Amino acid sequence: MNYLKRLEHWGDTHHSKWMDIVRVALGIFLCMKGVEFAQNMSDMMSLMKNMPFGSFMLVLFSHFIIAAHIMGGVLITLGMLTRFACLIQIPILLGAIIFMSSSGELLKPFSEILIALLVLVALIYFLIIGSGPWSWDALSEKEK
Repeated sequence: MNYLKRLEHWGDTHHSKWMDIVRVALGIFLCMKGVEFAQNMSDMMSLMKNMPFGSFMLVLFSHFIIAAHIMGGVLITLGMLTRFACLIQIPILLGAIIFMSSSGELLKPFSEILIALLVLVALIYFLIIGSGPWSWDALSEKEK
């Protein structure tokens, strides 16, 4: 537990302000992806049909992905519970990368796997660094 506290303290002291702009952009991007998944849920369900899950699990997974992207994106954008929101997003992105790498579209020039890898790296970065000085968390810390 001591190591986690030291890592959190290091992240809080080494966070530059310009990275908050990247955090806000990441949160907006995740919200937009959640809305896009909600609008194209039938396409997502048809892509996941060959997975070894039942139809109820597919519906449950798709609704979890949509809710996690939208709510997590809002939390990341505002800088509220950023580490928690990133922690919820990381398994979804890992699943997307594994799913996309098995689809055979890995070598296309503008593959979506590159975007997923970039978002995964950004989520891991903000999981370690935290929300930053321009965030709801920093504002609430100042009020105490």
